[in-house]
Amino acid sequence: MRDGAGDGCLLEVRNVCKAFPGVVALDDVSVRLGRGTVHALSGENGAGKSTLMKIIAGVYAPDAGKLLLNGRDLRLGSPRHALNFGIAMIHQELNLMPYMSVAENIWIRREPINALGLISHRELKRRTRALLERLRIDIDPEAEVRTLPVAARQMVEIARALSYESQLLIMDEPTSALGERDADHLFAIIRELKAQGKGILYITHRLEELFEIADELSVLRDGRYVGGGTPATLTREAIVRMMVGRELPPAAPVGEAQRGAVLLAARHLTLERHFRDVSFELHAGEILGIAGLVGSGRTRLAEALFGLTGVSSGRLSIGDREVKVDSPQSAISHGLAFVTEDRKESGCFLTLSVLENLEISVLHGDFVRFGFVRTRAVSEACTAMCALLRVKTPDLHEPIGNLSGGNQQKVLIGRCLLTRPKILILDEPTRGVDVAAKAEIHQLISRLVGEGTAVLLISSELPEILGMSHRIMVMREGRVTGILERAEADQVKIMDLAAA
Repeated sequence: MRDGAGDGCLLEVRNVCKAFPGVVALDDVSVRLGRGTVHALSGENGAGKSTLMKIIAGVYAPDAGKLLLNGRDLRLGSPRHALNFGIAMIHQELNLMPYMSVAENIWIRREPINALGLISHRELKRRTRALLERLRIDIDPEAEVRTLPVAARQMVEIARALSYESQLLIMDEPTSALGERDADHLFAIIRELKAQGKGILYITHRLEELFEIADELSVLRDGRYVGGGTPATLTREAIVRMMVGRELPPAAPVGEAQRGAVLLAARHLTLERHFRDVSFELHAGEILGIAGLVGSGRTRLAEALFGLTGVSSGRLSIGDREVKVDSPQSAISHGLAFVTEDRKESGCFLTLSVLENLEISVLHGDFVRFGFVRTRAVSEACTAMCALLRVKTPDLHEPIGNLSGGNQQKVLIGRCLLTRPKILILDEPTRGVDVAAKAEIHQLISRLVGEGTAVLLISSELPEILGMSHRIMVMREGRVTGILERAEADQVKIMDLAAA
């Protein structure tokens, strides 16, 4: 069957439906993508965006409806099948093999073979270097993926998808782990792909990106198409209204700090090859933002504070007492909690339920009596936390791997809050989270700080750092280059300190 192939339409999604146990993910959704265009999909976490993309990429089969590629019926049985049709996907949750090299990840199952029938590692390296140079990505082809920061892994994922020279690229939150500079780099690549006539389906929760890179926009809510248009005809407010179907809580740049006593003090902390001579103080009722480019040492510092890695030298005090935090258990006992930036690799237990992911942090203390877990109390606390954070799940027994990335992020935050921390370390807490959930998380952070919690906030989004921080510590290449008071900070000063 041919239909619409001559009107510039590359892909047409017609009346697609998809249901999973306990939830309708897509209900009669239709979308069109033209050649040489970027069509953005927006919506809250759980709206069905990623499910639709996975159907187009061959991960899922639709329950009803159909796909047309270049006017022809398209029936996909697997992601490999989709690649054969020129459809490649960059997943929100990275699908790389950590103990293999960058080159091996990019060309897996397509490795160059020498005359003896063995993999030619020289040619593999040459091809990878040529691809990365063409994309202006500065990463060692022989580096093991597990040694790379999350942002660099995201660029490897992007390079792998582009290596297929596909006609249709699906990008699911491609900038969620990228700083401003890397995001601008990606947008330049996208513009080049558009000029080559390729079509791009683009999911993002960063609304400013829609106006920068998209040609068309479709909004999904609760699995249904609710509206769309072009960036020229839509306002940010109109998009948000379509996304959430309700009034958002007001934006929550935090109020003035009500600083109490120093809860956390670091003195000359050093971890060789990652950060050196880091000193700062964090007060009760204060948010200290940490800004910096990829590789600045922010995440390694957070992990060291929570006992995930040791330090080579330096001292750490909590309250008025010097302590040694050498494990997460030790950190929790001292009142610390940590939300990791990589929910898939080091946050969620993907095969376990929402309840199990939440309760794992509180199977002690008030929830244990005479050596027995107070099951009802734990369940009630977890249910209340899901309600507070608006986690979209059929029930608490749903495997967390079935939830959208943003809802997984909410569960991670909820797990930390159940421990009632005095000091909360948040590494990219709104990564992959929709605009409504981001506002709710900001409101929650503001409330916690108002109650005396101390927050260490790492974010690659400068508006978030500027809006939510009382003070901002900037890092570059593992060193602190400055600490700015909120009143004196702006994006130019932060970038000067981060890139000087």
